[in-house]
Amino acid sequence: MHDLTQGSINRHILRLAAPMAAGMIIQTLYVLIDLFFVAKLGDTAIAGVSAAANVAFINLALTQTLSVGTMVLISHASGRKDQPDANMIFNQSLLIATLCAAITLVGGYLFTGSYMRAVAADAATAEAGATYLRYYLPGLGLQFALVTMGSALRGTGIAKPAMVVQILTVVMNALLAPLLIAGWITNHPLGVAGAGLASSISIAFGVLLMFAYFVKKEKYVKFDSQMFHARMAQWKRILRIGLPAGGEFALMFFFIGVMYIIIRKFGAPAQAGYGVGSRVMQAIFLPAMAIAFAAAPIAGQNVGAGFTHRARETFKKAVMIGSALMASLTLLCQIRPDLLMLPFTSDPAVMSVGGDFLRIASLNFVASGIIFTCSGMFQALGNTVPSLVSSATRIVTFILPAIWLSHQSGFQLRELWYLSAGTVYLQMITSIWLLQRAFRRREAAASEPKPTGRPVPV
Repeated sequence: MHDLTQGSINRHILRLAAPMAAGMIIQTLYVLIDLFFVAKLGDTAIAGVSAAANVAFINLALTQTLSVGTMVLISHASGRKDQPDANMIFNQSLLIATLCAAITLVGGYLFTGSYMRAVAADAATAEAGATYLRYYLPGLGLQFALVTMGSALRGTGIAKPAMVVQILTVVMNALLAPLLIAGWITNHPLGVAGAGLASSISIAFGVLLMFAYFVKKEKYVKFDSQMFHARMAQWKRILRIGLPAGGEFALMFFFIGVMYIIIRKFGAPAQAGYGVGSRVMQAIFLPAMAIAFAAAPIAGQNVGAGFTHRARETFKKAVMIGSALMASLTLLCQIRPDLLMLPFTSDPAVMSVGGDFLRIASLNFVASGIIFTCSGMFQALGNTVPSLVSSATRIVTFILPAIWLSHQSGFQLRELWYLSAGTVYLQMITSIWLLQRAFRRREAAASEPKPTGRPVPV
């Protein structure tokens, strides 16, 4: 366990953010590697896999629920040096992970076909996406165990083991993808099914590696068979913090699903362009997300220790570092967004849609980075509801206007991109206001005099 309540905040942020950024970039390579090899199969396959990969946001919503609840409570316990509570939370989160994996598999296999038919531009695209998902679902189920173990380590201030495991799993995915998708060596190409299968096998490999690390190396939080039965009080603690955070990612699934439905009338090339562009954008967001993810356990340990002033300072430092990174990436997307699309497609129609999307969406990169950091601070404070409220405002500011725009004559996709970029700034302002209010309430509660004993009767 690393004590984050002492020492330079900047150094803590950079020490944690570097392996987290590497790990998240590597994690994103799962989808990008699949897209790279699937691109050889044509626009229909690209559009199908891109639309199917959006289901990962539902899975991400569930894993985020578990991840945030586990990380926050373990960071608070670490801050106040309460190892038994940290260990209890870890083991209970593993039980929840098992339940969530079962729900993912059952729900995924039941609703994959109907989801793809609802969002795909045509029957061929729907079939490609459904095939990919059916082979990717085992991997999505195994993600819960992987995320739980990584989040437990992050709460104790350790990030490197999870990064190493992610590197090894992506290397395996990169090796398996051409073998299974294109049939290299085997001469039995599986197409989009191979893309999903390669990812599932790689994630299973990662779970085994993390399990081995906890058994052999980890001492602060560890597997304990005596704690492997459900304790509802601990589940409530995890879910009270985690559910609103998971709700944010569920809203992302909803927003992107609406986008695909609106774009559908422009055809498979438009959906493919948006699909590739949005995946590239998610990869671009990773440095800012790494800063926010690093800031959360730092601020969390300090909140647990009662050092709210250091939590505030963590927010300021994280915003400065994250904004500088996102501003530089904005310039790249403004100058040559096509360079970011080239590895995945050479189709002029797909390139045009994806390049336009990246150029306009990059206008909100700095604002998005600040929103991520605010979200991390809400996690550290143990109240993630305000972050969910901030995200939900886009239902009014973006979704409803987008649906109205799509029914107007002469509607163009660029109008949708500009509307999305503008509403992100409104969300940023809302997040900052809510966070400052949360900090003030925390400081006011900390300054209240505490009872020192029983009152003496007169």
